[in-house]
Amino acid sequence: MSPAKVAVVTGGNSGIGLTLAERLLTAHQNLQLCLACRNQSRAEAAKRSLELSHPGAKISIVILDTSNVNSVFQAAAKIKEKYDKIDYLFMNAGIMPVSRVHWKKVFTSILSRDCAHALSTGEGLLQHVDETTSDGLKKVFATNLFGHFILVRELEDCLGGDTTTQIIWTSSKSASDKYFHVEDMQHVIGTEPYSSSKYGTDVLSVAINERLNKKGVYSHTVSPGLVMSGMTYGILSDWFWTLIIPFLLLMRLIVSTLSINTYNGSEPLVWLSKQKAESLDPRSKYCCHVTFWGIPYVQPAKMDISDEDVNQLYNQLEDLYLTFKEKTKQHK
Repeated sequence: MSPAKVAVVTGGNSGIGLTLAERLLTAHQNLQLCLACRNQSRAEAAKRSLELSHPGAKISIVILDTSNVNSVFQAAAKIKEKYDKIDYLFMNAGIMPVSRVHWKKVFTSILSRDCAHALSTGEGLLQHVDETTSDGLKKVFATNLFGHFILVRELEDCLGGDTTTQIIWTSSKSASDKYFHVEDMQHVIGTEPYSSSKYGTDVLSVAINERLNKKGVYSHTVSPGLVMSGMTYGILSDWFWTLIIPFLLLMRLIVSTLSINTYNGSEPLVWLSKQKAESLDPRSKYCCHVTFWGIPYVQPAKMDISDEDVNQLYNQLEDLYLTFKEKTKQHK
């Protein structure tokens, strides 16, 4: 029997994260799984569900809220207490707060040549909102990007070494340099914090490879496509999605990124976990595509990311991390 591997999944109690956890237990024999989740009761419910489908599975829970800096530091310390080595670190937790849908743009886009792009990214169709956390950070930035950066930095001693570690980020097709400016990495000025944070994720992944490949740590991002999950149901009511799913299924004839369900959406994350990490392109995003008949497959998409953004973003995140780390020490 091969040695047990350890996988940590942030946001592993629902949606793509929970489906990913279930699929990882199926795909990897004797896997030790850590669900790093914000909500204790939901995490325990997820653990019970996974234990029913995989009797004897070794599953632990660590409470982690990536929007809260102190929570990330505490969670990282607990993970290090539980595990000496982490083989897979899935950065899946994220938020996309939306206040309303621009219905006129939705119908205009569906009837235009930009239909495929609109359905793939949602660009211009939603009015996003953001708020400031108790740490003084923009919440989308903190949740989707900075909290995960802290986690990587705090867990570095458990990554790589004699065997490789894969860091796999749930990014998005909507990630766009149009809305990301490295000098405003928190997206204080702008109306697309989600797209900005996901592009920042892509940039950070490249930066991590440049700094940690020599240690045996490899980072890649994925796009799960359009998935019906808590995030999408939070935008519009269940009945609306139920009503338009037949239309979305038909649209797979021209838009292959309409994953619809979490099983399909988790395909690139599971696929990456089975690959030889060092053989993959660090500047490609691994995207979920689905045939008209609903069969998922993975296709890489080259990312156009500047070296300047890579270095500047990492350095700014590092400075912010060190600032909070010093504050944490002072409060102990």
